[in-house]
Amino acid sequence: MHSSTSTSPSITTPSQVAGRREEAPVIVQAQGISKTYYTGAVAVQALREVSLTIHAGEMVAVMGPSGCGKTTLLNCLSGLDRFDRGELSIEGASLRRMSDRARTDYRARRMGFVFQTFNLLPVLTAAENVELSLLVSGVRPKEARRRSLAMLEQVGLLDWAHHRPGELSGGQRQRVTLARALVNDPAIVWADEPTGNLDVVTSGEVLSLMQRLNQEQGQTFVIVTHDPQVSAVCHRVIHMRDGEIIGEQTAEEQAAGEQDAGAKRAGPEAGEAGA
Repeated sequence: MHSSTSTSPSITTPSQVAGRREEAPVIVQAQGISKTYYTGAVAVQALREVSLTIHAGEMVAVMGPSGCGKTTLLNCLSGLDRFDRGELSIEGASLRRMSDRARTDYRARRMGFVFQTFNLLPVLTAAENVELSLLVSGVRPKEARRRSLAMLEQVGLLDWAHHRPGELSGGQRQRVTLARALVNDPAIVWADEPTGNLDVVTSGEVLSLMQRLNQEQGQTFVIVTHDPQVSAVCHRVIHMRDGEIIGEQTAEEQAAGEQDAGAKRAGPEAGEAGA
């Protein structure tokens, strides 16, 4: 990994670009999503009547303390896990009414995933990891390789296409996972703690890349995170606690809150300096 003492790359704040894109088509519409896990005789209500809307082209962060239901929400919204009650539509299609096979096919065609632990196959090269989902979907090997290399070029890793994950840095491996998530041209990318295993500088590089893909290609991202560096580049931040959404902020509201907090911190210091 890179040293955390290096200069972090420049990241454009979302208030300088599109902000919240309410005029764009709705990609995710969730109403009253509830999920309960059972451990022996103990019932744990992981999600409690969660409702949210995500528009095309948004970068949305989901934040909250550990165990608040962030990852469970991502898994339910993406169809990786079933929910008990509520309604969910992705691009206007009801995920709940799909069969297991149809839901799996839909995820493969229209969704991308980025995980904290990368989930790359160690015996495959970067190009082979990226093209694998295309091959599983029935794309011909020659076309799959062409698209894989084109996507690796987009994330700045064409020169590393024939290297295995063990020969790549953490930031490079996360770029490979991004390329894999995007190679099918998905409607939405779900990311679970994508900077969790990266240092500050490498996190900034990955976030800058995600933001560029959002701005230039309109790629929609929903990102579960503890990292304020991630939320700072998102159009909207959803806050969770105890399985519920307790509030949300737009980029402008978040920036204003940070300015207010900075002014309050500076006030006492200014007073002490003048004393």
